[in-house]
Amino acid sequence: MSVGIVMLVHTAFDRAEQVARHWTRAGCPVVIHVDSMVPETIHDGFVRGLADQPDVHFSTRHRCEWGTWGLVAAGQDASELMLERYPDVRHVYLTSGSCLPLRPIEELIAYLDERPHTDFIESATTADVPWTVGGLDHERFTLFFPFSWRRNRLLFDRSVALQRRMGFRRQIPKGVVPHMGSQWWCLTRQTLSAILQDPERPRFDRYFKRVWIPDESYFQTLARRHSSNIESRSLTLSKFDFQGKPHIFYDDHLQLLRRSDCFVARKIWPHAERLYDAFLNHPETAQTRQEPNPGKIDRIFAKAVDRRTRGRTGLYMQSRFPNYGWENGLTAGRYSVFQGFSDLFKEFETWLARATGAQVHGHLFGPERAEFAGGQCILNGALPDTAALRDANPKAFLTNLLWNTRGERQCFQYGPHDTPQILWDMARDPNAQISVISGAWAVPLFRSKASFADLRAEAAQLQKVEHKMLDQLRAPEAKARIQIWTMAEFIEAPMEALQMVLEEIGQTPQRRLAEAPVMEDLAGFGGFLQNLKNQGMHPYLMGDFPVEHAPRTPRRAARKPYLARK
Repeated sequence: MSVGIVMLVHTAFDRAEQVARHWTRAGCPVVIHVDSMVPETIHDGFVRGLADQPDVHFSTRHRCEWGTWGLVAAGQDASELMLERYPDVRHVYLTSGSCLPLRPIEELIAYLDERPHTDFIESATTADVPWTVGGLDHERFTLFFPFSWRRNRLLFDRSVALQRRMGFRRQIPKGVVPHMGSQWWCLTRQTLSAILQDPERPRFDRYFKRVWIPDESYFQTLARRHSSNIESRSLTLSKFDFQGKPHIFYDDHLQLLRRSDCFVARKIWPHAERLYDAFLNHPETAQTRQEPNPGKIDRIFAKAVDRRTRGRTGLYMQSRFPNYGWENGLTAGRYSVFQGFSDLFKEFETWLARATGAQVHGHLFGPERAEFAGGQCILNGALPDTAALRDANPKAFLTNLLWNTRGERQCFQYGPHDTPQILWDMARDPNAQISVISGAWAVPLFRSKASFADLRAEAAQLQKVEHKMLDQLRAPEAKARIQIWTMAEFIEAPMEALQMVLEEIGQTPQRRLAEAPVMEDLAGFGGFLQNLKNQGMHPYLMGDFPVEHAPRTPRRAARKPYLARK
């Protein structure tokens, strides 16, 4: 017997018993530690269930709360019992009750027999690993942690903050260089005995009892002190997500686990009947002799983490929905927003749809309803035009609309009357093309028959709103493709501006614009603006608009004088 197995068990005792019997059938003695928080009745039943196994023993029980010293103490006592009872054991392999052997035990024994002086333990300095989640790497060795991170999170955080503020630092024992790594190791008898029998062990134990998550640093650090040949890797396959939580393997991971060529994997779901049956009752009989290589499946886990944290472009999901800035692209496709165009041109939506072939809506965020193209009340994906539902979450309304209409360019109108909360989301969206004619909101007021006092008040309010909107569009954080014209600039050369807009949409071949939308009659508009000025309201967003605006017409050539001969 060259390999002894130490098992730390706290739940799923039927599976732990099944795996323990699998180890002993291959000639490996097993020492089991049962968490002291497990009720005595369950513990006693578990012990009785394995009473017929002479090579299964139980060590002194400790309270094994996550991140505390109890996990190290459990490993120490179980290892000491293993070394005492079985002098022929050359390697001690630390596992848990949720670990599952993936290859025939004979292959593990042969593998370790070929490497009798090699310790397999992941061990790296804190400066060299990006594993730590939660902001504590070197500080876990220099601060005190008297409170449980899981049971007293508030006291834990306040204690850390207080020690940082006071500049408190614990002294690391002389001769100790902190290392970290996976808690699942396989150590030689020589190294493990040196750690457990070190004359300095009481001093080291006192120090590590106050280290945060000592089971990831105690053996990893002291193995560097005593081992002559370390391979810094674990023979146990254990994968963690971006939050530091372990991946759980289910029945549909069978082929994935086989491809890893690892000897042991954790964490296995206790009800994964197919996995336990495949690896315990019908293990592969061929001696593959492959080197354990969890890197072969790293790509799959990296893809899973990317999908969980980033998702698909423009599609929101539970894992990242509450987090601002976590979206993998705010929206699913490119779209165009027009501000002021429908005020300046007659039937602009109809003309744009004909010119581009895109789906052109009215004011999707209008005050009364979402003006879907063609007057529809419900759009793809059962998206209603109800303003109250839309304004409950305008960002979700926009992203749903663009996700449900993928493959078709969406265009819509926007203006100072519309829901303001959506503008910043559009401004920071690289998929958005936003074209603005500032001050065009004054054209409907000019054509209105309301009293001038009411028009002046509304004009002042709309100008104030649009000024704030333009500030957001001009912010350094804005990522949309944004083009802003004053109304005076636009009507100086409307065909060039419209050509630029159509080329940006890119739905049609780039050619000169042959048909233009019909512009509203602006005769007298300059006088209207001057009247606003005379009433104390300065309409500056329109640009330098003349009092009497008239389209430029070519001057007629002067007739040449001629002489009449008698």
